[in-house]
Amino acid sequence: MLSILNSVSSLTAENALSSTQANLQKTLTQLATGLRINSGSDDAAGLSIANGLAANISALSQSAQNTANGVGALQTADGALSQVTSLLNRAVTLATEASNGGLSTTQSTALDTEYQAILTEIGTIGTTTNFNGTAVFGGNIDVFTSDGSTSGSNTLSTAISALDTTTLGLGSSDLTSAANAKTALSKITAAIDTIAGNRGSIGAAVNQLQSSGNVQSTEATNLTSAENDILNADVSKTVASMTQYNILQQTGMAALSQSNQAQQSVLKLLQ
Repeated sequence: MLSILNSVSSLTAENALSSTQANLQKTLTQLATGLRINSGSDDAAGLSIANGLAANISALSQSAQNTANGVGALQTADGALSQVTSLLNRAVTLATEASNGGLSTTQSTALDTEYQAILTEIGTIGTTTNFNGTAVFGGNIDVFTSDGSTSGSNTLSTAISALDTTTLGLGSSDLTSAANAKTALSKITAAIDTIAGNRGSIGAAVNQLQSSGNVQSTEATNLTSAENDILNADVSKTVASMTQYNILQQTGMAALSQSNQAQQSVLKLLQ
């Protein structure tokens, strides 16, 4: 049946062409951005998952940085304590020498002068050592980590003892006499043991933080891979789709043209 009011074939061809052009535009956008999902309409569920993964990745990446900063602070403390150990070892030598009889007053005074300088330097190290502008000794080094979830947060707190002659039990000690030197030697030995224990605790905390940082970095890498699988376009597949839609666009325009020409045959009946 010939009709001039409606051309179903033309409408069908026009709708098909419109759909093809929309799909072609979507494919071109994917190739231009390299992303399979460029808006919520492309894949609402996939976009939601990808956004959640992105939040997890951000939290894990920053947590890895937090642990690195914590390790830096702890290593700063350990380095300072290493220097204190060297000073105390020198103090052992001085105290051992001063404990020996037969020293003159001048010699004992010279030994004590160097010893007192060592005690002063230990106090200076304790008060001036800092990491990122914050004092290292006499407080806690807190490291917060999170995977971005409500249950995936944790804070590792490491207590760093104050570093001064009083804390180390060296207050009021001197080498002015053999008897005092022997007492000081006992205190120095105990202080060395205290420093060794503190360094052991710091070392254990460093190992724990480094392990935690490695886990966070690995998890962030795995989640990034998962996010890429969701978001990134398959270039070969997208190019194939573009070729298909280009051909459909051409055939659709040809079909629309033929449908419009079919109505022209009605005019021939009037001639």
